Amino acid sequence: MKLGLGEVDLVAAHLLRLKGRVDTVSAGEPLALAVITATGYGYVREDGGAGIPIGALTA
Repeated sequence: MKLGLGEVDLVAAHLLRLKGRVDTVSAGEPLALAVITATGYGYVREDGGAGIPIGALTA
């Protein structure tokens, strides 16, 4: 899904809500909560989530 920078806060809120629904006893804690964006810089949010530009995901 291609996201604009203005939608990152909304998606991050959904990820945090989803994290609360994960059965951490059987599945363990999520390793990361990340929002992939089309452009911009990579950063770590105050809530622990990360914003990652798709260009940073090269092999």
